[in-house]
Amino acid sequence: MALQTTTKASLLLGRCVPCLKQNASKFKVKKLELDTNLLMYFGKEEYIYAFDPQKLCKTGDIVLIEELPKKMTRLITHAVKKVVYPLGDITDPMSGKKVVAGKYRDYIEAVNKVYGEKRGAFKYDEAPPRGWQEGKRDFTHRETYIKYHESGEEDPYAV
Repeated sequence: MALQTTTKASLLLGRCVPCLKQNASKFKVKKLELDTNLLMYFGKEEYIYAFDPQKLCKTGDIVLIEELPKKMTRLITHAVKKVVYPLGDITDPMSGKKVVAGKYRDYIEAVNKVYGEKRGAFKYDEAPPRGWQEGKRDFTHRETYIKYHESGEEDPYAV
């Protein structure tokens, strides 16, 4: 019995990483591989390129990608179906509640109500959506490139 690899699956869940290709995004997909000596599964990462002409996903997003019926190029074998979780906005799939560092936001608000809110605490309800700092502090929309040598200059767009 042959094990199915991630390239054979029709739908995959992956994290977007910086990519240099136009009309495509690069995704890190985690798969489990069986070690026959220990009879245990260990996580391995595989990188997959997906067709994304609208640039739906940014670096750090969790995205659902779908296998194309026919390869577009040698590398591009999948297409972006939908952004499941934007970076920094995690939702528990079972309850549908927002999560912050392993705790529900409702729980954090209830604790703050009982003990009092800290001065300067972050207010999730009043926070603007991701992307409002594009061009000021958020440069994920910028084109990146591979840095081949150290020139001594600070370049924020090099990978």
